[in-house]
Amino acid sequence: MSFASGLYHARKKSGLSQEDVAGKLGVSRQTISKWETGETLPDIRQSKRLAVLYHITLDELVEYDFDEQQAREMIDSVSEEAQAKIDWNKVWSKKYPVLATYHKTVRIQDYAPQLREMLTQLQVEYGYNTTDALLVLKDILARVWKGQM
Repeated sequence: MSFASGLYHARKKSGLSQEDVAGKLGVSRQTISKWETGETLPDIRQSKRLAVLYHITLDELVEYDFDEQQAREMIDSVSEEAQAKIDWNKVWSKKYPVLATYHKTVRIQDYAPQLREMLTQLQVEYGYNTTDALLVLKDILARVWKGQM
């Protein structure tokens, strides 16, 4: 997402009009429009004021990702109790159908002992609980897949 588009989405999420923002910053509505279309950019001082106005950090404003922000808010809004009831494999299978079918072709038992050993090692060596050990292992696997390790 472009910086200009991020400005637009951050403003919309804040429930402010271009006129509202312009008034609070002491600029014209056209200036806000030009920032949001990428025709011009706010200077660093105005960017900082925008971040404060939108209740986000300057870094978040610069890297504002509407979809990521929405996902974070959705995750935060779901209680631990509700999360425990969700069949995450089923949910993710809608986006990644392989999650619903791989168990029919992949011999899971061939991988289970090594994975169980890695999970146990993370728990014993680093004191992680079961969930944290799983998340760390998942992150390591993702980093290897992305070529970061």
